[in-house]
Amino acid sequence: MHDTLALLEVTDFPPISRKQLDTLQVNLGYKCNQRCLHCHVNAGPTRTEMMAAETITLIPQVLAARNITTLDLTGGAPELHEQFCELVSAATAMGVKVVDRCNLTILFEPGQESLAAFLAANKVEIVASLPCYSLENVDAQRGEGVFDKSIAGLQLLNSLGYGMPDSGLVLNLVYNPQGPSLPPNQQTLEADYRRELRANFNIEFNHLFALANMPIQRFGSTLVSKGQFKPYMELLKNNFSADNLESLMCRNLVSVDWLGNLYDCDFNQQLSLSTVGKSAKHLRDLLRVDVEGHDIAIADHCFGCTAGQGSSCGGAL
Repeated sequence: MHDTLALLEVTDFPPISRKQLDTLQVNLGYKCNQRCLHCHVNAGPTRTEMMAAETITLIPQVLAARNITTLDLTGGAPELHEQFCELVSAATAMGVKVVDRCNLTILFEPGQESLAAFLAANKVEIVASLPCYSLENVDAQRGEGVFDKSIAGLQLLNSLGYGMPDSGLVLNLVYNPQGPSLPPNQQTLEADYRRELRANFNIEFNHLFALANMPIQRFGSTLVSKGQFKPYMELLKNNFSADNLESLMCRNLVSVDWLGNLYDCDFNQQLSLSTVGKSAKHLRDLLRVDVEGHDIAIADHCFGCTAGQGSSCGGAL
């Protein structure tokens, strides 16, 4: 796989710094039941990296110490970590909102039969990947049979109340372009998703997040192999919008890898771009260090978050 960091390190992206921390985004490990082309963490069934128990125990302590209001769990498939349910229960008992970045097909894996009901019982907010509302496009990006399982997963979640009015169970979907292009207007695309999923599958959801693909890891390597890396970076830079700088997710979020190391965002984590604030390098450091005001580590991939309508873990900016 091609390493893209050397192509991104020299940058003219403007300096940015942190605001008050409100979200802890934790990567519980790289093991996943899928292997998607656009995956920026290069996750898959053969990955073995998983967060250790002693690191898991630090998470509720940090949530309390820094008064963090949102715990955002990702992977891989975060649900495959054997302490996933234990961590979710601990965080929700503290009044912290828990977000599960779910690939939907995990709901039907052996041993996960009670997962959907558990998520509903704990009012976990689900952010579910569904890169298109058509079978052909989804299976091309995520693998044969993924679309049908994803639809079944959404229908299961709907049956539990997810995405339904006044249920308090939030179900958001995620769109990624299939290739080196910017995502379309998020509001327009959300209306298309809502119409097609409702008409064809009787599926309801709350919101759609349209995310740009980052030129790193598996997707970045594919761009290099096809000679598309430079044109894609030019596309991102030519569509830079300074208006998006204020709302970047790295302003209020810290990303934690499976070893407990800290990064300014999930993308920096995959590039091994450590936090600039030298006093906070590991999860345990957040027990004593407030990172507000710290400089954020930047490189050319940051243009992916500021191009056009902007892109973040919560969709367009």
